[in-house]
Amino acid sequence: MKNIKVFSGTASKQLSKAICKNLHINLGNLEIRRFSDGEIFVEIDESVRGSNVYVIQSTSEPVNENLMELFIIIDALKRAAANEITAVIPYFGYSRQDRKVSDRSPITARLISDLLITAGIKKVITMDLHAGQIQGFFDIPVDHLYARPIAIKYIKKKFKKENFTIGSPDAGGMERARVFAKQLKDSSLIMTDKRRPAPNMAQITKVIGEVQGRNVILIDDMIDTGGTAVKSAEAIIKSGAKSVSMFCTHGVLSGDAVKNIENSHIDELIITDTINNQEKLKGSKKIKVLTVSDLIAEAIKRIVSNKSISQLFS
Repeated sequence: MKNIKVFSGTASKQLSKAICKNLHINLGNLEIRRFSDGEIFVEIDESVRGSNVYVIQSTSEPVNENLMELFIIIDALKRAAANEITAVIPYFGYSRQDRKVSDRSPITARLISDLLITAGIKKVITMDLHAGQIQGFFDIPVDHLYARPIAIKYIKKKFKKENFTIGSPDAGGMERARVFAKQLKDSSLIMTDKRRPAPNMAQITKVIGEVQGRNVILIDDMIDTGGTAVKSAEAIIKSGAKSVSMFCTHGVLSGDAVKNIENSHIDELIITDTINNQEKLKGSKKIKVLTVSDLIAEAIKRIVSNKSISQLFS
């Protein structure tokens, strides 16, 4: 780890400190400030010449501010003669815009990928992409991590020998839920049938699968406004389930999401710290946060030592 340096943008400071603690290195020093008109200025406060640098920054709310900050940090490191720059993006903003949804709409996730490469990165580490095909938008190596081992460990500890069923809030997430079920000794699977009439709006028409008397754990990659989660939980409880919990890697939690969860049939929402939600979650009784710092640190160790990362998830 002697030639490794880790820097953080403002969006992921706490997570970056935890990762560096696990790696037994100090978080790199840089100065980020904003001029009166909103322009971002970055200055690296230590030598990075010849170093392999990891820049940790989730592109969460405010998405555009955090993205621009990441681009400028990368450019500053490149111009300071860093040997190789890896962007560690625990939460990849714009990942829901991975394809054209109308004749004259953009593929913004591809645009962000191109901009990151132009800025000067050579590798990407990210976690639980909303659409796996985004890896193909990069013409550089992408290490796609999964929070699944962290979630499974927690689920096993919490439910122990109780009957539980793994579920997906929609058909698109069934493959993700199926992998969870397989690693949880072939737990049974259910899903809710979701329709989305407009952005950030969801309608649940029915529950597919047996939930009577069972503890249901819904699995998804992210939770935004909480509309789908709340309506899925309501439908599952009405179908006879004993309880509903949910695991989502990324707690976007925009708008009244926390309030919606607190007032819902969901017993517990489990998220990770890919997004810093400390302020939003003050006073929350239903939302549990697990850290991904150890997992990301282990991935960095394996990359440095040229070891397999896929073994972490098999």
